[in-house]
Amino acid sequence: MKDDEGLKVALLKCAVGFDTSEVVEEYTVDNGEMKLVKRKVTKRDVPPDIKAVKLILDGEADVHDMSDEELLKQREKLIAILKEEGIEDGN
Repeated sequence: MKDDEGLKVALLKCAVGFDTSEVVEEYTVDNGEMKLVKRKVTKRDVPPDIKAVKLILDGEADVHDMSDEELLKQREKLIAILKEEGIEDGN
């Protein structure tokens, strides 16, 4: 199902972390026309979510027994999968 694929992609992004930006625009009405008064772009880094990593690895390995090094290797594996799927960091 297409919805399942979207969920998998979102879970992978959460597992490895990503960059995002938020745009807030403020408008005013001037002579009957909407005019942009203020535009603010905020960029932020969303760090990797260990719960997402655990969900992905569930069944592949006993995550609770994995060392930090093993978890980092799994993170790199997930990043490679995202790149293969054409999902770039920051999207």
